[in-house]
Amino acid sequence: MGNNGFIRFFAYIIVLLLFMMNTGYPQNFSAGLLAGSSGGPAIQVQGSVQELAQGFPFILKFAINYATLDPGDPIKVRKIFINDATNGVPEKNGQVWDFRLDFLYQMNWFSWQRFYFYGGTRLSYFKGNFKYIGGNEDFDIKSKQWGLGVGLEKFYPMSDKIDLVLTAGLDYYKESTLTGHDTSYSPNGENVNGRKEYTYADADKAVRQPEFVPRALIGVNYNF
Repeated sequence: MGNNGFIRFFAYIIVLLLFMMNTGYPQNFSAGLLAGSSGGPAIQVQGSVQELAQGFPFILKFAINYATLDPGDPIKVRKIFINDATNGVPEKNGQVWDFRLDFLYQMNWFSWQRFYFYGGTRLSYFKGNFKYIGGNEDFDIKSKQWGLGVGLEKFYPMSDKIDLVLTAGLDYYKESTLTGHDTSYSPNGENVNGRKEYTYADADKAVRQPEFVPRALIGVNYNF
């Protein structure tokens, strides 16, 4: 994703935090670092605020998640986005940046303490890189997707300030335009420089942009 996306995201967070700090009502802040699986090996940085307003029942959490993943079938991707050439040894790698906003609600299951259900919105930036060594081809396939997610999160105190965090959930991402080389395929059928009779469905099968993404991570949270 571009630098402008990062700048806008952090600007929104800073403005929101400054607003909350000046509401006159005490908030509790925390920050954490987690690692695990989110469609592939993942690492997540998160921050949360409790007691956003008097009587407000939710914890508000922001997170940035980075994951690596299999981006798809390089042979099919080449045919759908470029041409029918078969020379070169294919190499591939994929990555996803997720921006996440969740509302956590405390549950009272099994008499567990600090056990939460969460749900919220997602914004995902996918990039798959495909190289054909000896074939003179090296290009990216990109997409930007909105999504929703739900899950469960449990905190275990390790000290007065530090908690062990376990989280598991499932995200769903909406179909989005796939762009690569000089070609794009859109869910609405408005393709640009499409090859032969290929459709968005063909491109979506060849490229593994996120759709249903199971998640399981573990880490630590620091309470300010």
